[in-house]
Amino acid sequence: MNTKKLLIILTSLALGLAGQGLYAAEVNITRDVESVSVKHGENDVNVMRNQNQKNTINPAFAKTSRKCPPFCIQPSTLAPGVETIAELEILQYLRRKSEGDDSIVVIDSRTPAWVAKGTIPGAINIPWTSLNPAKGADPISIGEILEEKFNARNLEGLWDFRNARTLVMFCNGMWCGQSPNNIKNLLGFGYPADKIKWYRGGMQNWEILGLTTAKPIQE
Repeated sequence: MNTKKLLIILTSLALGLAGQGLYAAEVNITRDVESVSVKHGENDVNVMRNQNQKNTINPAFAKTSRKCPPFCIQPSTLAPGVETIAELEILQYLRRKSEGDDSIVVIDSRTPAWVAKGTIPGAINIPWTSLNPAKGADPISIGEILEEKFNARNLEGLWDFRNARTLVMFCNGMWCGQSPNNIKNLLGFGYPADKIKWYRGGMQNWEILGLTTAKPIQE
């Protein structure tokens, strides 16, 4: 067995043992947090950082320059009232949701081809095109998402967002406009800004920090 294969086996074993609490992680999320258990569909996923300290970034996120437009650097604030969050905050939302808080939904706004490469555990995929009339999304399908996924209510043509869920949205990162597009469309529909959270770093930062990814949930 060559050295590379042995390293892969040992790293996988270490990750598995750490997830079971049988191995002391050397690369924690914070000084006090080793990992976070997240419900991903029917499965429990232990989100932690890659324990291989020689691990490098996923090549899909290694590019420093992408053509702008469309891949332009996003501002730190999208709109008044929409909170921009980072990794620890999104982990807190994922933990709450996994513990049974049904008022939260974490949304990967990317197109399915990107999501298939790996997503944040606990997230569901609602592509940015699904809420964009300019990309062919019709009022009926948008309404179904608002009611079935976000818990909004349609009252004779008017939307009631009083019991709507808190949406935690992300895409590929600070150069990606897919979740910002979703957010701006939702605000246009009247969705309360204080019920929208934006993880600006997205998959770019998630991958840079070596955090666990998962295959998309099949709904």
